Amino acid sequence: MVIVNSLEISDVKIITPKKVGDERGFFSETYNQQGLVEHGIDLTFVQDNQSLSAQVGTLRGLHYQLPPFAQDKLVRVTRGAIFDVAVDIRRQSPTFGQWVGAVISAKDWNQILVPIGFAHGFCTLEADTEVVYKVTAPYAPAAERGIAWDDPDLAIAWPLHGQSPKLSGKDGENPKFADADELF
Repeated sequence: MVIVNSLEISDVKIITPKKVGDERGFFSETYNQQGLVEHGIDLTFVQDNQSLSAQVGTLRGLHYQLPPFAQDKLVRVTRGAIFDVAVDIRRQSPTFGQWVGAVISAKDWNQILVPIGFAHGFCTLEADTEVVYKVTAPYAPAAERGIAWDDPDLAIAWPLHGQSPKLSGKDGENPKFADADELF
């Protein structure tokens, strides 16, 4: 059994798998294709990715890939917590340029589905956070694009509490949303 709820941009979903525990620990089907199909989510995942962020305030994103390598992402946290963000980059969408965010954590056992047509990023809320995510297309460096995490036009409310994020060099050089000409 899986619970699926939409965020304010309804194409972005929070998915919470059932978790059964006893004195030994717990068991959970963290991914069940048929369970998602029953909720109208019919995707074929081709690759799993995992990251470890040692420090609180590590920010990864905002990333996306161009077609034919565009990716749906199903993101979960196996240790720690993140503030996960999806930015609508579909030019014909009524929510173009808007973002949604949610806390995804090992404690809450929730996941976020970020569909094709969204830039994706997250900021760690706890040290030693591990993120695992499934994607529907393989990583393709030539198709990879990014948007500045701190673009004032997007005004994402990252929970950094006045601190500077820990960024990769590449993420620190992404263009502003208005300058990203290769959107959907």
